[in-house]
Amino acid sequence: MPTSTAPARPTDPSNPSDPTMHPDLRSWLPSAHAPGSDFPIQNLPLGIALDQESEAVFVVVACGDHVIDLDMLVHAGALGNDETIEIAHSALHMANTNLLMAEPAVWRELRRRVQGWLLDGPPGGQSSRRLREKAARPMASVQMVEPCVVDNYTDFYASIHHARTVGAMFRPDNPLLPNYKHVPIGYHGRASSVVASGTPITRPMGQTKPEGQDSPIFGACKRLDYELELGVVIGKENALGTRVPIDEVDDSIFGFVLVNDWSARDIQAWEYQPLGPFLSKNFATSISPWIVTRQAIEPYRVPGPARQGDDPQPLEYLRGQAPWGLDINLEVLLTSSAMRAQGVEPMRVCRGNFLEMYWTVAQLIAHHTSNGCPLLAGDLLASGTISGPAPDSRGCLLERTWQGNGPDGKPLPRVPLALPTGESRTFLEDGDEVIMRAWCERPGAPRIGFGECRGIIQPAV
Repeated sequence: MPTSTAPARPTDPSNPSDPTMHPDLRSWLPSAHAPGSDFPIQNLPLGIALDQESEAVFVVVACGDHVIDLDMLVHAGALGNDETIEIAHSALHMANTNLLMAEPAVWRELRRRVQGWLLDGPPGGQSSRRLREKAARPMASVQMVEPCVVDNYTDFYASIHHARTVGAMFRPDNPLLPNYKHVPIGYHGRASSVVASGTPITRPMGQTKPEGQDSPIFGACKRLDYELELGVVIGKENALGTRVPIDEVDDSIFGFVLVNDWSARDIQAWEYQPLGPFLSKNFATSISPWIVTRQAIEPYRVPGPARQGDDPQPLEYLRGQAPWGLDINLEVLLTSSAMRAQGVEPMRVCRGNFLEMYWTVAQLIAHHTSNGCPLLAGDLLASGTISGPAPDSRGCLLERTWQGNGPDGKPLPRVPLALPTGESRTFLEDGDEVIMRAWCERPGAPRIGFGECRGIIQPAV
């Protein structure tokens, strides 16, 4: 396997320049600073919660094991009363996070004020105590839904390790196509099948061509896979016919979510030439319910991957001065029906880091808009499978169970994953649940978590 070209991990523990990210900040919610908490007061990811009794939805941020009802804070006057609040109130009243994301300055100020309301200290009178009890609700008491309306979805292919490994399965002598190191490769996905974490995933039906047969057949997918990805959620929009320069992408990036780009590998193998993925990809894409905003990720931005050896330098429009490497840890866990029935903990099948990517999120946006394509608030740009050089850092089963090609160039038999119950997997079976997690951490900075992205496989219908 190729050696990693990822930059060194950041070691400078100095405080970030943004005061809302100071590591010493504390909330009056004790759970916000419990060991291993995904949602300290510095994070405050954005989401939409559903009250299952009233069926009302409302915009929230996460703090510890609670959700904070932003509209309630606005109505109570806890966040002030000025132009910022007037603009924010329209979005909150309609539970429309896309409107908030399109106004980066409004969001930054709203986030700062919400954090101020959450800062540790005694409640200012009985009214404030009641407001705390009403506006801060246990996360377990609500259902999290899609955090925004995704009108457009683009999936990239930004991991060179993923591209090399998959390419070697079909082109062992030349795994990377000639354009890979010159242009971020992507395709437009299906926004209507982007679903929230926890949504059951129905095994897709489709057309495949079994090996050795002359004609295709139609039936249930037999090689169902997950793909570990990071999604960029767009904030500030660009108009049709305009471009976003690579060093001006900050406001275009509202935040990040985890993405599971479910893939039907047998359907994909038959349909992908000459136009690429279609029905093998558009049956479901799961996203985590929390948008971890760009402000919370700032302490974990580092220089992007340096080009090595004879790698070509990117064209001018893809060269940026700002550091857009992201030090984000990611993992995938798998649990079967039998494991859950026996009380066996989920098994980790992948552990990696976003630093291994070849193309940065800034390059993805600069390229996506280079032809004048407009990006809208809430648009989702997924990274493609996040894979590293080691077998246990491969972000999908297609790679994870592959052991290479034999002397004749043909693939060797796959090596199934051995589950704790004695079961094995080369691809997903009905009842399997895939759990994805991500977090940032280092000394001197707050731990920033993404929560989970879950999906359980249901039989085909």
